[in-house]
Amino acid sequence: MNRPLLIGPFTQLIPMTNLPLKGALKDEQLTIIENGGILVSEGKILKVGVFDDLKSEDVDVHNIEGQHVCLPGFIDSHTHICFGGTRARDYAYRNAGKTYLEIAKAGGGIWDTVTQTRKASQQELVEGIVSRSQKHLKNGVTTIEVKSGYGLSVDEELKMLRAIKQANETSNATLVPTCLAAHMKPKDWDQDKNYLDVIINELFPIIKTENLAKRVDAFVEESAFSPEEIKPYFQKAKEMGFDITVHADQFTTGGSQVAVDFDAVSADHLEASTEKEIQLLAKSNTIATALPGASIGLGCAYTPARKILDAGGALSIASDHNPGSAPMGDLLTQASILGTFEKLSNTEVLSGITFRAAAALRLADRGKLESGSQADFVVFPTDNYQEITYHQGQLKPSQVWKKGTPIH
Repeated sequence: MNRPLLIGPFTQLIPMTNLPLKGALKDEQLTIIENGGILVSEGKILKVGVFDDLKSEDVDVHNIEGQHVCLPGFIDSHTHICFGGTRARDYAYRNAGKTYLEIAKAGGGIWDTVTQTRKASQQELVEGIVSRSQKHLKNGVTTIEVKSGYGLSVDEELKMLRAIKQANETSNATLVPTCLAAHMKPKDWDQDKNYLDVIINELFPIIKTENLAKRVDAFVEESAFSPEEIKPYFQKAKEMGFDITVHADQFTTGGSQVAVDFDAVSADHLEASTEKEIQLLAKSNTIATALPGASIGLGCAYTPARKILDAGGALSIASDHNPGSAPMGDLLTQASILGTFEKLSNTEVLSGITFRAAAALRLADRGKLESGSQADFVVFPTDNYQEITYHQGQLKPSQVWKKGTPIH
């Protein structure tokens, strides 16, 4: 057995420990270990502390030269990075003032991506996922949730989920698959059949057999599925052992109530949430996930993150990286901008992309630098952690470590 590896010293080591899952956070609550070190063995953290205190004859040392800040690897708990084609035309149309319906009539919208994704081979989808996940890794994101949802048929959703599974075998990041077959109603569907029933009866059993996903998502919105339509779908998914997550309250309310009713792991978007929905989520175990990339891409209001935190809710921040509404895909930039508009402390922003994001994926082994956690961490070339959000994602990591191994 190899000897443990001591990595450091870091000018500041920010373990993100001793912070609550829910509620507002002040920067005075943040633990900062000066001249810190991380002791790693077999991909796990053994101990975190002052570098010199961790030195002994029984460890190998990986010296970090210069001034650096170390944080847990970032976690992006909501993405759509499995897709074919581009929606650059949509973006231009939207900025030129065309409405969602006008863009859809011109051949754009989600259905455009569905068409392009169906044309792509599984291998082409794998290559796209791996390429995008490598970009995320370079920006410090070590765990990435990835949804299906651009197939909208049993065979095409299977192609996407199999591509995600295949990509996870070659990507250095951890990919967490989610079935989003209920993204919208397929335009080409045989109206004599109930689409959701077919997904339940034909797709779900294969997902279980091939272990393609443990999570089921749905877009609860006037343009997609109503709360009444989606409730039997979620009920069956829960009975089959899937975790539930919901695209909720993006344009109209109703989705967050469904999320709480089904004890969903997370309710994501929430740009339209009112005080009623904020209080509902805050009193529940459901993580509220803000998606500032969609607000930037669509030019609409941000998730009421400040109100959610002040009400006692748990806030995750994710990129929503997708070809339509959130093409940027830069989690730290988006989280920093959300912090500016919603007046979030650095601790709230960093919590939203580390341990609170981990909770949105039910991952207890990451998001903090502590004994027993996976040794995923990111290193920035600065002596002050405040510089990281100050530069709004433009200060890039100098190193990214995954399971105790430097991968960037």
